Amino acid sequence: MLKVIWTMLKGADGREPKASLPTVRFDRDAWERVPADEVALCWFGHSCVLIKLNGLTFLTDPVFGERASTFSFAGPKRFAVTERITVDQLPTVDVLLLSHDHYDHLCCETMRQLIAAKKVGRVVAALGIGAHLEKWGMPAALITECAWWEQVTVGPVKLTFAPTRHFTGRGLTNRFSTLWGSFVLEGDKRLYWGADSGYSRTFKELGTRFGRFDLALLECGAYSEYWPQIHMFPEETVQAAQDLNAQLLMPIHWAQFALGLHPWKESIERITQRAGETGQALLTPRIGRIVTAPSASRSETWWEGLA
Repeated sequence: MLKVIWTMLKGADGREPKASLPTVRFDRDAWERVPADEVALCWFGHSCVLIKLNGLTFLTDPVFGERASTFSFAGPKRFAVTERITVDQLPTVDVLLLSHDHYDHLCCETMRQLIAAKKVGRVVAALGIGAHLEKWGMPAALITECAWWEQVTVGPVKLTFAPTRHFTGRGLTNRFSTLWGSFVLEGDKRLYWGADSGYSRTFKELGTRFGRFDLALLECGAYSEYWPQIHMFPEETVQAAQDLNAQLLMPIHWAQFALGLHPWKESIERITQRAGETGQALLTPRIGRIVTAPSASRSETWWEGLA
């Protein structure tokens, strides 16, 4: 633990990009024009993804604040980007999905802005997160909390809150006071949004339960030999996609905060190499880019050449 803390404090070469990441300005009008029978995605970095499925807009773990921290002056600072997304730019969100309460997934500043702007129609969250949201002003009537394997139907889409191998807590004294997990989204297509997880047998169980997934969005970053149980190494992420029987894998949980000890783009380089070796189709869109009809052909290796 002392070695980890010292490394985090003093920094290490390559943990953060030297220049602003080249991102795309989000086009809300284009998002709203996506037909109801098409699947669309827009990744805003880390685990925040806008998903359109059966005409409904879902938003996952939005963190638009400057730091993934309880403090405004300390803690992991977001990477600079050429086009910054703000709450004002977002479309109306039919369902906000919240996986757990860590600061890089549940941002007080972002939640207060979403609440003030009345952007969210409904929240489906891990058990216990509702207390945070109500404290910040979210009407209790909008919040549905889930335990593992519980299902919620929103219009034509069925949501299943699935287990992951992780933990929770926003302070030194409240670890495991709330639940954590992931979401299966079933409409015309079946998607899996994995949030945070170490590699576990749950991925194979999900593959067995649901048969196959058209797309799996899985973590790819913040791993370390010091905490192998709670975050996957890139090669494990590819294996998890194969356990899920995922036709397409999209790496998330990278390109926003330096939460691991590895260089910032090592994760995407390693997962790209492993996916190529195993034949796993990979989707790597640029941050802010709207992707319709997701496929490997929509990938961009935008990180190449960046230091």
